[in-house]
Amino acid sequence: MSTTDTYKTIEEASPETLFKEKNSKFYGYAFPVTSEEEIKSHIEHLKKVHFSARHWCYAWQLGTTKTQYRANDDGEPNNSAGMPIYGQIQSFDVTNVLVVVVRYFGGVKLGVGGLISAYREGAKLALEASAIIEKTIDIHFSITFDYKNMNKVMRVIKEKNLNIVSQKMEESCQIEISTRKKNAEMIFDIFTNLFEVEIEEL
Repeated sequence: MSTTDTYKTIEEASPETLFKEKNSKFYGYAFPVTSEEEIKSHIEHLKKVHFSARHWCYAWQLGTTKTQYRANDDGEPNNSAGMPIYGQIQSFDVTNVLVVVVRYFGGVKLGVGGLISAYREGAKLALEASAIIEKTIDIHFSITFDYKNMNKVMRVIKEKNLNIVSQKMEESCQIEISTRKKNAEMIFDIFTNLFEVEIEEL
């Protein structure tokens, strides 16, 4: 199991980048994403913006501990567009990201080798134009306890500097907390050993 509990992603959508090759134009975009719905809406939006383009090729990767990815050539020869774009996502070592390269055909065929390098360059420019940030991988726990035990629970939360995601304070209380992955086991043990307090990983 990897002990790293950080990952890299991009802070916000990149500015539009442009790479030209033999009259073809390749517009590059990178977006931070957390779901396939978001990915779909970004691609649909770009298809409206660039409605007269020929190809909207893209690749994305989601997830931190387990990742999933997809690469799409959108009508270009097999593996000449999506995979070179995905290769750039890997070489920048980012996740939760979508990179789209929109091509306007300029009348001159580039051949498979030319396409691979043009799409790679288009993706690279978009990622270079993005602010890459490091985030922590957080584990979420739910803590359940009676109101009378509130003080001891809150003391641990304060001492260990835990994030409170949500809380429900009634006779029976429930707090959702998050902590960095590397501290998760220790936090779990502390709450497990507290009398009359239950903790479970979400």
